[in-house]
Amino acid sequence: MTCALRPEGLTCEYLVNPLGIDTPAPRLSWQLRAEGRGQRQRAYQVLVAGSREALAAGRGELWDSGKVESAQSMQVPYAGEALAARQACWWAVRVWDADDQPSAYSEPACWEMGLLTEADWQAQWIGVPTQHTMDGTPRPAPHFRRTLAVEQDIISARVYVSGLGYHELYINGQKVGDHVLDPLFTRYDVRTLYVAHDVTALLKSGENALGVVLGTGWYNCHTPEVWDFTAAPWRHQPKLLLQLHVTLADGSEQVLVSDASWKVGTGPLVFDGLRNGETYDARLEIPDWAKVGFDDTAWSPVEIITAPGGILTAETLPCRVVETLTPKSVTEVRPGVFVIDIGQNMTGWAQLHVSGPDGTEITLRYAEKLGEDGDIDQSNINVFIKGGDCQTDRYICKGEGVEVWEPRFTYHGFQYVQVTGFPGTPTVDSLRARVVRSAFPSAGTFECSNAMLNAIQQATRWAYVSNFVGIPTDCPHREKNGWTGDAQIAAETGLFNYAAAPAYEKWMRDFKDIQRPSGQLPGIVPTGGWGFNWGSGPAWDSAYLNIPWYLYLYCGDTAVLAEHYAGMQRYLEYMQRMATDGIVSFGLGDWCPPNSGDGYGHDCPIPVTSTGYYYSNCRTLARIAELLGKPKDAARYTALAEGVKAAFTRAFYDPATGRVADGGQTSQACALFQGLVEPAEVERVLARLIAVIAEHDGKLTFGILGAKYVLNALVEYGRPDLAYAFAAQTDYPSWGHWIAQGATTLWEAWEGTSSRNHIMFGDISAWFFKTLAGLRPDADAPGFQHFTVTPYFPADLDWVQAEHDTAYGRIRSAWRREAGSLTLEVEVPVNTTATITLPAMTGVAVTESGQALENAEGIMSVTREDTQVTCTVGSGSYRFQVAAVYCSA
Repeated sequence: MTCALRPEGLTCEYLVNPLGIDTPAPRLSWQLRAEGRGQRQRAYQVLVAGSREALAAGRGELWDSGKVESAQSMQVPYAGEALAARQACWWAVRVWDADDQPSAYSEPACWEMGLLTEADWQAQWIGVPTQHTMDGTPRPAPHFRRTLAVEQDIISARVYVSGLGYHELYINGQKVGDHVLDPLFTRYDVRTLYVAHDVTALLKSGENALGVVLGTGWYNCHTPEVWDFTAAPWRHQPKLLLQLHVTLADGSEQVLVSDASWKVGTGPLVFDGLRNGETYDARLEIPDWAKVGFDDTAWSPVEIITAPGGILTAETLPCRVVETLTPKSVTEVRPGVFVIDIGQNMTGWAQLHVSGPDGTEITLRYAEKLGEDGDIDQSNINVFIKGGDCQTDRYICKGEGVEVWEPRFTYHGFQYVQVTGFPGTPTVDSLRARVVRSAFPSAGTFECSNAMLNAIQQATRWAYVSNFVGIPTDCPHREKNGWTGDAQIAAETGLFNYAAAPAYEKWMRDFKDIQRPSGQLPGIVPTGGWGFNWGSGPAWDSAYLNIPWYLYLYCGDTAVLAEHYAGMQRYLEYMQRMATDGIVSFGLGDWCPPNSGDGYGHDCPIPVTSTGYYYSNCRTLARIAELLGKPKDAARYTALAEGVKAAFTRAFYDPATGRVADGGQTSQACALFQGLVEPAEVERVLARLIAVIAEHDGKLTFGILGAKYVLNALVEYGRPDLAYAFAAQTDYPSWGHWIAQGATTLWEAWEGTSSRNHIMFGDISAWFFKTLAGLRPDADAPGFQHFTVTPYFPADLDWVQAEHDTAYGRIRSAWRREAGSLTLEVEVPVNTTATITLPAMTGVAVTESGQALENAEGIMSVTREDTQVTCTVGSGSYRFQVAAVYCSA
């Protein structure tokens, strides 16, 4: 017999062949391919070697796991020899199928360790020789330069670099890599990220030149604004740390480091401010400054400078330019003032194509809406900046043919670009829109027969990626801040649609770095100190528990739970101290309900939602404690949860009427969604929720918390029809109303009066996946090792299809009404199972690929009830058909 399985798709720490891994036991994952149904892995063997040649010879000198009787194929921790800094690790895996037949080994994969300790760094931090006065006056971007003579042929070369706030590295005149906005934002005095690059192909035997340009970024925020990043404790002048290791033909190594031998000058980037924009004077360009032969005698020696203070950690998921858009139109709104419409609200910057006389200055101002006169309107995004321009770039021509330029150390949120000073009349070919975001791949799609719902899905995806440039943010223009509430509400949407786990893991470390010893957390992460006493609260702070839990649920990641367990405990203890008689009253509450203007004015009292998250956190931490083998902690947090539930009931619940607090949509749904209602009282609370929806003629009255609670609670407790009615509405207030007004991203307020690129109402996309397609993970078999498929079939939808790429492979749910029957297609990856529920009255035929369910291959069990049939299946592709169409309305 031959093995039915083929291992492929190998990843390390979620990534394909990564450099700069600095965890001592990297986690390894693989996917399995097979023909037929019901295939699963019985055992595996991992080999890890120090070279590709050793691996090819079947030697696992770093680690040979031996045959491990286990179905685990993701998050398998490396358990071999201790790994050294810059250690190359080549690995492969083979598996045994259900019949105990071994596969061939997979194609080889690799990872490389980074620099693991302070002792691994020989480089010194360097900066400009004149100490920055820190008076807020911006300086031109410093350019650093050094040459290196390599006397032999080069086998390999790796560079490790951290340039703060942002950097670009050049070798022999060529930019290294395709990253932008490196390194990612952290609390620099606790943790600073460095970037590893393979630069073997850029170096040559003989003379070489290295050059680095630095921008201010988050490290030196010099723009006064309300969040006080100008007073951040880490703030200082731009600085550089670089270490290059070159392996030579004879096996020796040559090392180049940043030290006093480097030189520094300035160039054409005369101003950069993260919130302001950039000014680039092309007349000041220095040809070949990063090439061999450049005369740098006029440049200054660098100065050895103080380090930012944080531990050095490898960056694993960078930002990139992921797409380039062609504008939709150009309009001259008044003489010499042009507005270019990209046609999509987005994040990134403009790439300018211009030909003009020497000294011509073109100004680009970015906005996401237009005024009545057709010109851009920045009034909704420039309200918190206290100095300088808002989202404005300037380019000064050198007068040499067609000049192509784009910013490098800022980013903007926009749909429209106002162009002034352009020589002549710009066309759509004069500008390209460069889409910038964290470079995680797409991992999910949703589509249905309703064009408006599809537009909501696409607007949600655009809002999500627009608000993930290194960290999850609230908006990409006005703030760029890592608002924790926005992120935790949208996390399930993010994990359904994108492979964002590495980005979230990085952000969770930012929580760890910023948390106070008391357990207190700020409302924005990272922060320079603002947001601990306003802008936080349980609904926001719970990101520190909920996002790790979602990483476990969607990705099977237990390491993130273990890493942050102590911090979660500290936060829960902080909530205990803040509670009075079990009730927590601080926080922002159900932000931005209809007609709230500035976000206040919610019907639901803040103590209801804050205490709801207090209870939820107790339950979540109890479950995490169980998973981590801490039964005493689990029992303690379970008991605490019961106490909070009792306090909530005493304070807010009226059993005579079923009302929770004010009896509004958010209050009722909060109690249901968070599990605060005793089973005997569920019908009363649900009845009150249904009644209050009717009292408002089916219109929503909730803000961002209720947007998650209400739709999910209605589905959970048997009224998906009411939830769908909210999702499908087009009248104000609704997601559909935004689309009807031309929205291409989600907005901050139902009225559209503030930001028009916000993700905080973004759980709607996860609701599409979970409800209309019916795809749901299972906490008892996380990472979709087991999942459920229980679609809802609204009467006005003809078809729905959704896919999601899990660690095991692609799952899919696609249903369609046709010829008087209902067809559901389901795809289940190897090594997983799924439980599928279909509507079917007693006596109605339900088949799979033309066979009775009980006779079909791969069907593990079948349960029939009066109105539905449920079956559990193994891996494979299935086609179910119900002889008559039933709607769940």
